[in-house]
Amino acid sequence: MSKKFDTEMAPEGHVPVDRRRFLKVATTSGFTVAAMAGTAGALFSPSAIAQIQREEDDRKKAAKHVMTIATAYVLGASRSYPILQRQLKENIQNATRGKVYVRLAPAGQLGAGGELPKKVQEGTIQAAQHSIANFAPFAPVVDLINLPYFCGSNQRFVNLVNSDIWKNTVHPQVEAKGFKPLFYVVIDPRVVAVRKGGKAVITPKDLAGVKFRVPGSAMLQQYYRLVGANPTPVAWGETPSAIKQGVADALDPSAGALHVFGFKDILSHVTFTRAVPDSQVYSCNLAWFNSLPKDVQEGIEFASEITAQQNLATVPASRNYAIAELAAAGVQFHSLSDSQLAEWEAAGGYKRKEWDTFRMQLAGSADLFNKMEAAANTQSRLYVHDA
Repeated sequence: MSKKFDTEMAPEGHVPVDRRRFLKVATTSGFTVAAMAGTAGALFSPSAIAQIQREEDDRKKAAKHVMTIATAYVLGASRSYPILQRQLKENIQNATRGKVYVRLAPAGQLGAGGELPKKVQEGTIQAAQHSIANFAPFAPVVDLINLPYFCGSNQRFVNLVNSDIWKNTVHPQVEAKGFKPLFYVVIDPRVVAVRKGGKAVITPKDLAGVKFRVPGSAMLQQYYRLVGANPTPVAWGETPSAIKQGVADALDPSAGALHVFGFKDILSHVTFTRAVPDSQVYSCNLAWFNSLPKDVQEGIEFASEITAQQNLATVPASRNYAIAELAAAGVQFHSLSDSQLAEWEAAGGYKRKEWDTFRMQLAGSADLFNKMEAAANTQSRLYVHDA
């Protein structure tokens, strides 16, 4: 456990806190207080910890409902990976006029990946942050976001998930399985990141012979095969060592994820290809939500909308911090022109015939797919900056 806390409380780019001090505060004051104190730099200030403890105790005592929100990221990760979990906590507490107290469980304390939506569905916790792909077992249509160049840019992604067709088609499916989507988190598109010693990837031809780390996604494996790479499935936990040892030559998280997970010293080049979004969602247990008074439900929904807009505003700042930190370690960044992006889309984009089966299996009909495509291409009332 001590090793887990070391990693979780000191992500790349953040000052590590004293593990023993964190554990002591967590034992005496609770994990939420320790985490809040850690991000405020107050773990070594007994008076500050006492104040945070009083505030949390008072809010919890005054609240009528307790809402546990679990995430896989430390609170400070938002500096380069804008999950904004602390903001969501405060927004919910304020928008419900203190009727809901939010207990944060960050940094994988209650699990990560597919564990979190499972716990939300079971009602073990009230809400969680996880990838949209983790909704796929409940609503396969959500995997449309992984079709290359379908909604890879931030704006197209925002257009799609805030559209009526998405809400009217996807949300009923996930709600039927016990979830209420609160809001979608924009991080940035996936990139092409090359290990140290490798050459910059500007065109698909530059991927010839490159062993490209991919997760267990059939779509991502097909995409990188189409653009000329050699897809190499590697579990996420084994990816840093695979990149260091040359088992894989490249990988594709967003720049923010590369920074948070400590890849800056093992990379040489990062190229913004904008093929697939690296996106997240906050989901809530639907039965718990429906059991709340109407005014509390409205407060949580309004708080989610506020946090979603904060997320959109934070994206460029988080990206620039990640880029600055990676660049300081010697990583070179490459933005592509419209004609260069068109070359990537022509080589592996969703309009190619190789994607016909995926499109029909996920959407269920050509008509629904066409409506989703139109939604991704229709400007939303919400704006977000693209890399």
